[in-house]
Amino acid sequence: MRQARVGRRGIMVGGTALAAASIIRPREARAAKPVIAVWESEAVILDPYATTATITRSFASHVYDTLFGMNEKGEIKPQMLEGYSTSSDKLTWNFTLRGGLKWHDGAPVTSEDCVASLNRWMPKDPLGRMLKAVTASLATTGGDSFRLVLKAPFPMLLQVLGKPNAPLPVILPAKVVAEAGDGRIKGAIGSGPFRFRPDLWKTGASMILERNPDYVPRAEPADFLAGGKKVMIDQLDLRVMPDANTGSIALIAGEIDYMQFLPFDTLELLEKAKGTRIFGAMGIHMYQGNFRLNHAFPPFDNPKVRQVMWKLVDQASMLEAIGIPPKYRLERCNSFWMCDAPYSSDAGAEVARFDVAAAKAELAASGYKGEKVIVMDIAGSIAETASRVLQQSMKQAGFNVETQSMDWGTVLARRAKKEGWSMFPVYSNGTDMLNPLTHFYVASTCADYPGWSCDPRIPVLLAQFTKAEGLEAQRKLAAEIQKLSYELTPSVMWGQFTRPAGYRTTLKNFIESSYPMFWQVEKA
Repeated sequence: MRQARVGRRGIMVGGTALAAASIIRPREARAAKPVIAVWESEAVILDPYATTATITRSFASHVYDTLFGMNEKGEIKPQMLEGYSTSSDKLTWNFTLRGGLKWHDGAPVTSEDCVASLNRWMPKDPLGRMLKAVTASLATTGGDSFRLVLKAPFPMLLQVLGKPNAPLPVILPAKVVAEAGDGRIKGAIGSGPFRFRPDLWKTGASMILERNPDYVPRAEPADFLAGGKKVMIDQLDLRVMPDANTGSIALIAGEIDYMQFLPFDTLELLEKAKGTRIFGAMGIHMYQGNFRLNHAFPPFDNPKVRQVMWKLVDQASMLEAIGIPPKYRLERCNSFWMCDAPYSSDAGAEVARFDVAAAKAELAASGYKGEKVIVMDIAGSIAETASRVLQQSMKQAGFNVETQSMDWGTVLARRAKKEGWSMFPVYSNGTDMLNPLTHFYVASTCADYPGWSCDPRIPVLLAQFTKAEGLEAQRKLAAEIQKLSYELTPSVMWGQFTRPAGYRTTLKNFIESSYPMFWQVEKA
């Protein structure tokens, strides 16, 4: 989940996971040629299964590898696998690893690692839990092969194993999984195209990822998270900037090579600056803003009070207040599953019309008793701006609003408790919100997930969605789920937009995506 934060004050929770420096074997002698990048925030939580934070996913996609990967068209392709097969009844699946895969400490990747990783990942992920529920057995059949036997057909198996959503189903060493037990993993030993240098990590300043000389990329061209991830640079130096404006100045000056989130008020300057390239990834790479409501705490434990919120969100005004240029936003999107996307729908959206007067009347009739609506705002973020616009409308409608400004790490800690907060603003990658099974606030319906929204009809439909054959059948179910979601109101969307990124033109073959990806890129 996007931590709705600009600059360095990103995720500040979780333990510092340091791997022993001894896993880094001496590399071949060559002059270092680093690319200096500023990601959305500092990567602090390194356990790829421990959080839905997108910064951890960005780290994981460079250091680890997955069995399957999604390409730009949304197709799922083998990544670590040489091949796979399934029985005619779709209950037995056999997988074979590619040859030459190694961990960063030099040990070979085995089927035992795959089985241990999937067993650890499945209970920690909404889609993984669905897969686990229909799994009869998962076991090795050889050093480089393993078998998954299902109790019932699971048509979305490959989409689940190759999903781009956090937590990514990356593969970890079996020994690391065993050592972690129920806690977080120690270290970050992967088999991906980059390897983490814990001995060079300066918390709050920089993190070094270096080219993995043992990595064997696939033969196919790189295509989003699929294909051959050929690393052409020696080091990726991830810098922490004090704020976004400082990063913009550094990009113009050539002091950094890439910045993931550029301030909207500096775009005109950056577009004119010599030697910089600005881009905004559109379509499924756009972001969806949400106000997450706490159903376990008054006043949003009352469904009638929650439903009033649909009439208080003026998406166009919020996106304009943030300063997002028209070319980087949609004026309005009422689809939980993103607009201009495979499952886009208007089902149930008739209630989502901005009307403060109507909201005031509905609130008066809802049984609202004047309880405080405690809003956890993320200081300095674009989500905070959207929240302040909403709060003005809420007060006009009769809500008793209390604003508490804090950093994202504090929000993560506070949201874990069922009391003491009512809502918070956030935004997420479109690839995370594209369908009912990945949308954070719908997929977690009736689960122990911050916000604690529950309509028992939705999990039933989600289970049917996993079994649906064909896009049309899935679209029909997605529309039904959305209609119920509008009634339940797990969250209220505040807009669909993109966050422009920028890089120096000295970077060649750069993959323009909302996901930072540094394989294939070369530095002149």
